[in-house]
Amino acid sequence: MASPLKCSSYKKYEIRKRDPNPKTSALLVIDMQNEFSSIAKPILGNSIITINLCRQASIPVFFTRHCHKSPADYGMLGEWWDNDLIFDGTVDSELIPEIGRLTEADEVVEKNTYSAFENTRLQEMLVEKGVEEVIITGVMTNLCCETTARAAFVKGFRVFFSTDATATSDLELHEATLKNMAHGFAYLVDCTRLRQGLFANKIM
Repeated sequence: MASPLKCSSYKKYEIRKRDPNPKTSALLVIDMQNEFSSIAKPILGNSIITINLCRQASIPVFFTRHCHKSPADYGMLGEWWDNDLIFDGTVDSELIPEIGRLTEADEVVEKNTYSAFENTRLQEMLVEKGVEEVIITGVMTNLCCETTARAAFVKGFRVFFSTDATATSDLELHEATLKNMAHGFAYLVDCTRLRQGLFANKIM
């Protein structure tokens, strides 16, 4: 299991520096579900901190929930994972309770592949709110988080990728994504960096 990196973790791979603009940002909390509870547990505290920071900065928050309803929506995931998927209506498909209690119904986006933009209304929802930047948190770093970050970049959103509120099953995979994100797709941030960037002129 990938353990959460220290609060200064973004500095290890950081190439470009920038802070999110709270007036045009949205937070995407990716797949913090019971299915991934063992992976998500080490970053649960940082995830909640990140959500609360964004709420305090009036940044809209969206939560994705990965689930499948029928073989018609398995896509390549069915072949790749031998149909060992997350099925809608199961306990595994539900958000982790500590995360679920922080959500509103209209903030949850259901998806059935790695990208939160594919076959969903996410882009439309972001555009409706005037969002130009997204902050990526959640699981798994190298699968749904990375794919969503790449898709956001290609669609013209400025991307910020959390180093201490994302996790995956292997630390090498986690760090490989961080290195690649910093190289070609995203500005790296962590809880401390977000707090400083969002509230630079305020006393927390």
